[in-house]
Amino acid sequence: MGALAGLIGATMLGFFASIFGGTHSQISGPTGPMTVITAGLISASWVASNGNFSSVLIAMSLAGLFCGLFQILFGILKVGKYVRYIPYPVLSGFMSGIGVIIILQQLYPLIGCKSPVMVIDMLLQLPSVIAGGISYKALGLGLATIAIIMVMPRISKKVPATLVALIIVTVISLFCGLDEKLTIGSIPTGFPMPFFAKTGLDLGSVNWGQVINASIIPGLTLAGLGSIDTLLTSVVADNITHTKHNSNKELIGQGIGNAVAGLFCGIAGAGATMRTVVNVKSGGRTQLSGVIHSLLLLSILLGLGSLVKYVPLAVLAGILITVGYGIIDFKGFRDIKNVPKSDAFVLLTVFLVTVFVDLLTAVGIGVVMACVFFMKKISDMFESQYSSEEMKQFDKENPWPDETTMPTELKHKVYVQRLNGPVFFGSVTKFQEVMHDVPTDAKIVIIRMKHVTYIDQSGVYAFESAIKDLQANGATVLMTIVQPQAMSRLKLVNVIPDLISEDHLFPTFEACTDWLRENAE
Repeated sequence: MGALAGLIGATMLGFFASIFGGTHSQISGPTGPMTVITAGLISASWVASNGNFSSVLIAMSLAGLFCGLFQILFGILKVGKYVRYIPYPVLSGFMSGIGVIIILQQLYPLIGCKSPVMVIDMLLQLPSVIAGGISYKALGLGLATIAIIMVMPRISKKVPATLVALIIVTVISLFCGLDEKLTIGSIPTGFPMPFFAKTGLDLGSVNWGQVINASIIPGLTLAGLGSIDTLLTSVVADNITHTKHNSNKELIGQGIGNAVAGLFCGIAGAGATMRTVVNVKSGGRTQLSGVIHSLLLLSILLGLGSLVKYVPLAVLAGILITVGYGIIDFKGFRDIKNVPKSDAFVLLTVFLVTVFVDLLTAVGIGVVMACVFFMKKISDMFESQYSSEEMKQFDKENPWPDETTMPTELKHKVYVQRLNGPVFFGSVTKFQEVMHDVPTDAKIVIIRMKHVTYIDQSGVYAFESAIKDLQANGATVLMTIVQPQAMSRLKLVNVIPDLISEDHLFPTFEACTDWLRENAE
């Protein structure tokens, strides 16, 4: 597809996502994960079409179009609201990991060398690269860039320090006789055209049914991956700028951008974390910065690339190193000894996985770990509140206030199970243990349901099993103050009324006591 496909994708997506999106400082374009999926689609299309370039190009374009349409649908369905459930330790480890990756990547161009792709290779190969010789011109330009970025804010904050450093050091480099390979170099140019109007394509040779079918699933994959990638970047931008993005509006904006990029043969993309951070750190706070970014890319496509090609890679490295340093959450690492061990473990795990594996994998693992630890804490909290006692043993446990109305002659027949929280998969084990401890000779078991505000499927089945066991031992099971959600779930699987009849459900404990006076033997 050539580098032109990436530039077109960045131009189109960057412009429309900024105009219609919900994150003011977001910079969008092709990202690593999105490009990997696209590369897989292109490879599969090449094989399926026996090397028909027209089919491959149209498959890529349609995948981008479908990606955009799916993202618009995600926004309409308000899927974006779920991003708010990302815990701070995950975000902290994610951002710090990105910062470290940026710094490691840019150490190589800072000394005039090409960076490896994998982080582990960056670490292992750096000593030998340095020993093999470095470009002191590149290093000097890079360090000068860093120095200007650090000093400039003390002189004036009206102009972004990164822009000042970029211009000044680039001009200086023109007089240093810098090797051409240490600069950006030539950039592809050309006016973007929609795929159906692109010259050189043989549309008659395309199997449209096959191409469309082959593009839908990759389009959905791109939409899902791009939405996650984008919203994570939005959260990072919020964390730096202390603002609040509109997740669903952002998805719609990304969808419009990717749909247009697909139409113009551009690679689908997402909100780009590193580019967004550079924008924010340079002072970008409004959607105008994203629009200008796209217009500048368009001008490069139309010929401005002849000037951009002189920018030294070491200057870009210096800018990015300061950006990487700025987004590392040093406060989070300093406080790691003072936070709960589970939070510290999540932060460090996400940080290491981000650096050495993959950004999205790290977030996925971190969120799952945080959820598991959270459920463990909640389960422990509710399990500790479960209690059960025979009514005759009130001297060993304080009864609930309404239980004092129980007639003395009934106390030796009644066993009370008090529940003080949701019965869900995390608390089912403790619930089963408590119910198993009910004496086999108990004639009547009252289950207090006032505080059971939620029951999931695991909880419903646990209730069903416990009630069957109690009834098998000859006990009559009664329930008091069953909450609406719990009532609905128990009725759906017919625990009520098949196991517990409606007349064994009571709105108050006093009503249950009245029933016992009339029916208990």
